[in-house]
Amino acid sequence: MYFLKSISDEVHLSQKTFSNYKKVRKLLIVSIFACIAAILQTAGGLLPGIGYFISPLATAPILLCSMFSIRFGVMSYFLTIMLLFILQPTELIIFPFTTGLLGLGLGAAFSIFRMRISMIASGAIALMLGVMILLYIFHFPVLGPVASDSFSLLTTGGIALFAFLYSWLWVEVALIIFKRIKIMIIV
Repeated sequence: MYFLKSISDEVHLSQKTFSNYKKVRKLLIVSIFACIAAILQTAGGLLPGIGYFISPLATAPILLCSMFSIRFGVMSYFLTIMLLFILQPTELIIFPFTTGLLGLGLGAAFSIFRMRISMIASGAIALMLGVMILLYIFHFPVLGPVASDSFSLLTTGGIALFAFLYSWLWVEVALIIFKRIKIMIIV
């Protein structure tokens, strides 16, 4: 079955190779991924319109870095947050709870789980929790005028469905990107 298929064998082999690198090379890779994530995330504020289609791509560098190593994925996540504090502080509320959290959740899932459904579910839970924290605890209108900041089962169900589908999309995109980028990083 499609969702029960094991897909993380290549990731585990690449993690073993990545762990043999010197610390300087690992830190260089982390910093490059963090810079790319910060630039992509700031596109939403710098380029109104088209930037809103570019900023979700900030998930990819965090996700890829987390696929190589959870520890270095967390490091790139926090480094990206620090870079956003300098480049565009308005993105500090969005990135840690949505884009970055999804990347961390999926990257960790690739390291921990083997089946596609568990990876998708992990990413969906991370994204759903992040959006719900922004919406219901901080009362930040992350969904715009579509949803109010008062709790609703309909809104929560919609967030859960969107998070699952979006996480599924990112699992498939991550597999494609990972196969292409591992050739450059794992040499």
